Amino acid sequence: MKNYTTMLAGVALCAAAGVAQAQSDFPQHPIEMTILFGGSAQTVGQVLAEEMSKLSSQPVVAVSRPGGGGAVGYSYAQATEANGYNIVWNSNSISTVYYQGNLPFDYKAFTPIARVGVEVPVVAVRSNSGWNTLEALAAGAKQRGTPLRVGVSGLGSFTHLVSAALFNQLGVPVVYVPYGEGRAPAELLAGRVDVAIQWPSQFQSHVRNGTLTLVCSTGIEKIEAEGAVPTCAEAGAKGMNITMWRGLVAPAGTPPEVVEKLEETAKQAVESAAFKKTVVNLGFTPAYLPAQEFGELIAKDDAVISDLMSKLGMNNR
Repeated sequence: MKNYTTMLAGVALCAAAGVAQAQSDFPQHPIEMTILFGGSAQTVGQVLAEEMSKLSSQPVVAVSRPGGGGAVGYSYAQATEANGYNIVWNSNSISTVYYQGNLPFDYKAFTPIARVGVEVPVVAVRSNSGWNTLEALAAGAKQRGTPLRVGVSGLGSFTHLVSAALFNQLGVPVVYVPYGEGRAPAELLAGRVDVAIQWPSQFQSHVRNGTLTLVCSTGIEKIEAEGAVPTCAEAGAKGMNITMWRGLVAPAGTPPEVVEKLEETAKQAVESAAFKKTVVNLGFTPAYLPAQEFGELIAKDDAVISDLMSKLGMNNR
């Protein structure tokens, strides 16, 4: 019996040593990065994966898993083994999709790795609409007698949340029109929607051509974009400050040593000249935060989003 117990203890020690060795040698094979959305989110995610691959002994492969406002990709990754080989290019969507009732788990199902940067939504209209300011837009919408048609990525999406917060504050009657990924400019130019709230990168070429106008941006700080774009707070929506962050997370329980390696690789990638040059042209602002600070931000924003969605009647939890 003693020999058997000693043998079991030896097996356990060997197994533990094997796990520790695997963690110290991480990564030993390619890492999958789940991309939740198309458009600029997908482009920036792919650029990040490429830069991280240059810095790692194994490639980081971006895999598109869209659908359900992020629910498809989050569900896939959450069900994988917590070993660092499946990570998610995530965003505030982890909270919006949870409070919609489309996920059975919240942000705590994932371990934060690093915030990579931020994107600030902008309010766009056709340049010939006569609504070149937020004030003119609100006044014109109230006078027309029919609800303003506002285009969003999807009902219950982050852009829907931002739109509802803005137009509810302005007292403008609206109807929300969902469209496919990257369709905002086309829907605006075709006249199927009156206003679209999306990422600056989608509108830049049309702003340069003079066909679309950016009325304001929803963050508290001004963004770099074509033309002088005021913040919505400056333009009349007092206190408006809603910004999308994007970063990397792994399934909860991923070993700290593995998270630390991924965090350092992400940091070097975000701070590289190649990454910065590419993504800034897409309207994305690199803004690295380490794992702990990123986790604190996620928790803070989750509470804010829960409260805002409850006030707007969009919280199904």
